[in-house]
Amino acid sequence: MTQTPSPDDLAARIQAGDRRALAQAITLVESGRDDHRTAAIALLTALGTDKQALRIGLSGTPGVGKSTFIETFGLMLTGLGKRVAVLAVDPSSARSGGSILGDKTRMDHLARDPLAFIRPSPSQTQLGGVARRTREAVALCEAAGYDIVLIETVGVGQSETVVAQMSDLFVLLLAPAGGDELQGVKRGIMEMADMILVNKADGELKSQAMRTCADYAGALRLLRKRAQDPDGFPKAMTVSALEQQGITAAWDDMQTLARWRQDHGIWDQTRKEQATFWFTEDLRQGLLQLQMRDPATSARIKAATEAVASGALSPTAAAAQVLDPLRKA
Repeated sequence: MTQTPSPDDLAARIQAGDRRALAQAITLVESGRDDHRTAAIALLTALGTDKQALRIGLSGTPGVGKSTFIETFGLMLTGLGKRVAVLAVDPSSARSGGSILGDKTRMDHLARDPLAFIRPSPSQTQLGGVARRTREAVALCEAAGYDIVLIETVGVGQSETVVAQMSDLFVLLLAPAGGDELQGVKRGIMEMADMILVNKADGELKSQAMRTCADYAGALRLLRKRAQDPDGFPKAMTVSALEQQGITAAWDDMQTLARWRQDHGIWDQTRKEQATFWFTEDLRQGLLQLQMRDPATSARIKAATEAVASGALSPTAAAAQVLDPLRKA
């Protein structure tokens, strides 16, 4: 960004529904520059936390059809008059740090919808399937007046359960598969999921999708019932994004679960717990960056790295060598 608008000006434009301003603001919060970080904090403070959207985290195995599902689901929601923001996190290359950022091109119909906003972001080195500042991008979309924010995560895996720390509902999208597939989905992400949607329940795969759905429904029944769930949740159901089947029913169930949690105080309590979680995460990351910038610490890290590479020290011993002076400080 060559010229950053003032936080107050950007905040006013975002609250007025300016999509260009929202895109600029997300670029700002994703920036690692110190001056941009200061401006981003001022912007988020100016916007406040008055508005709340329904945050839906969506994860799924590669090739399950997440983009197709999100486009079909998003168009259904905009057809109901809802404003929908999609934050799609693309995997970054571990070698170059680059990212294709192709989600917007895969949702071309939704991207042209005036009630929708799609923002692809690189995951960079962040675990959890979400970009480092996705949570702040969600807050910006809420401030812009979007009713629903869909957070599409990278792939599926144990570490991706962190998306549940920024979502009101967490949906796991899976494809029809044999029994071995059930073993491949980690228990941790199963326990986090509020709904499991078996996609591609159409054509020759329909009967297989029904069996897969039954398998997951049985697996969910074996898990301990959670206090934040009404009867019948978490649940598994079949959908076909291609044929637009089951999408409305899935949305109805999402609304039912969200309303139940709001009525029973679970929504507010979860939001408070999530805010505490992200405060701790930001504090941890900030302290780490401060230490990494310290010349003495940087020198110890460099020396320890060389010792590990040469085989003179084990990684554990080298880490202790770097941390010991900090513990004594």
